[in-house]
Amino acid sequence: MTNRHAVVVGAGIGGLTAAVALHRRGWHVTVCERAPEPPVTGAGIGLAPNALRALDAVGVDVSRAIGGAVPAVMGVRRPDGRWLTRTGTADMAARYGMAPLAVPRRALTATLAAALPPSALRYGTEVTGVDGAEGRPTVRTAAGPDLPADLVVAADGIHSPLRRAHFPAHPGLHYIGETAWRTIVDAPDLRIPAMSETWGRGERFGVTPLVDGRYYLYATAVVPPDTRFADPRTELRQRFGSWHDPIPALLERVGRQGAADVLRNDLYDLAAPLPYLHHGRIAWLGDAAHAMAPNLGQGGCQAIEDAVVLAHLLPAGKRGAGGDGGDGAGRNGAVVAALAAYTAARRARTDAVRLRARRVGRLGVLRNPVVVAVRDLAFRATPARLALRGMDDLFNGFRLPA
Repeated sequence: MTNRHAVVVGAGIGGLTAAVALHRRGWHVTVCERAPEPPVTGAGIGLAPNALRALDAVGVDVSRAIGGAVPAVMGVRRPDGRWLTRTGTADMAARYGMAPLAVPRRALTATLAAALPPSALRYGTEVTGVDGAEGRPTVRTAAGPDLPADLVVAADGIHSPLRRAHFPAHPGLHYIGETAWRTIVDAPDLRIPAMSETWGRGERFGVTPLVDGRYYLYATAVVPPDTRFADPRTELRQRFGSWHDPIPALLERVGRQGAADVLRNDLYDLAAPLPYLHHGRIAWLGDAAHAMAPNLGQGGCQAIEDAVVLAHLLPAGKRGAGGDGGDGAGRNGAVVAALAAYTAARRARTDAVRLRARRVGRLGVLRNPVVVAVRDLAFRATPARLALRGMDDLFNGFRLPA
C-alpha cells in the first residue's frame, strides 16, 4: 500500500498546521510555498485557548517548543492610560484551562515546519492552478513538475488565487477602513506586565509581551485604502507618541533594524462567506476561506482549527486496494465525503467569528468624541467577569467532530 498524497498550497500557519496534522494521519504531504525561503522577519500572533487546544490535538506543544510565559493582565485602555476593561490571565486560565500565549510568527512556523520531513517543504514553488479538482486533481506549478494529488489544501492567503479561480462569482474582499502597522521590538528594560490595546478616536495601539521576552506592537488608523506613508517610524511617533507609557518608549525602539522591520497592510475581510469551504478535492482554510478583521485575534486561531478539523475528518493516509486509493466509491469516495463534512463543521463557526470581528472593529474606528465617550463608558460599566464570559463561545468553541 502507498500513502495518499496531499498538496498544501501555502506555508503559513494554517497550511503548515494542516501539513503536520495530515502527516501524522499517515498522508504523504507536499507543501508548495511561492516565497523563496522561510520568513526572516515578521510579527507576533496570539494563540487563544481554542487554538492551543487544537494544536494539542495533533501533538504540537507550543509552550514546550517556544516558551510558556504569559502576561499577568489583558485589557483595553484609553490614550491617557486609564483602563476601560481588564482581566487577569490567571482568571482566564481558571475558566478555560489555559491562558493565551503570544509567540513570534516566525518561531511558530519554524516549530511546525520542524515537525515535517524536510522533503515535504518546497519553497520557491508557485502554484498556478489545479486541474481536475472533481476527480484526482493535478497541481500545476510555475517551474514544474505538476503534482498529482488525492487532496489539495488551499492555504494560499487572503488574496487566494485558488479561491478566485474556483469561486469566480464571489464578491471577494471588503476593505474595513483601516491600515495596520506591525513590528517586534526588544525592550527588556521596560518589563511590561500587561497585554493591552489602547483605543483612541479612529486609532488603536496594541502591546503584547511575547514568550521570548520581546514585544509585539501593532497599530491601526482609519485611512483611505492604498494610502502611502514615507516612513513608518515617523508616522507611528506622530500618531501615538503622546499616548500613555510605555508606548513612547516602545516607539523609540521601532525601526532600529531598518524600516523594513515594520510591516504595514491595509485591512480586509471577506465580503461574504464562501458557499462551501471545498470544491471537489480542494479544501480552503484560514484567510483563503474566511479572511477576517484582526479585532478578536482569531484569524490565525481559526486557521489552526480548520487544519486540525480537516485532517481529523479525512481518512487515514494509507491507501487500500480498491480504486481511488481504496475509498470504495470511485471518484466520490471517502475524501470527498470528508470535505463535505469539513464544510458542515467549519463554515458556520468561521463566518460567525468573521462577522463578530467586523462588529468589534466598528467600535474601534469611532471618531466622534461624544460617541467615543459613550463607548468608553460602556466598556467601563461592563464587569470583567461578564466580559470574560462573552468569550466563551470563542475560547471553548473548538470541537473535533464525531
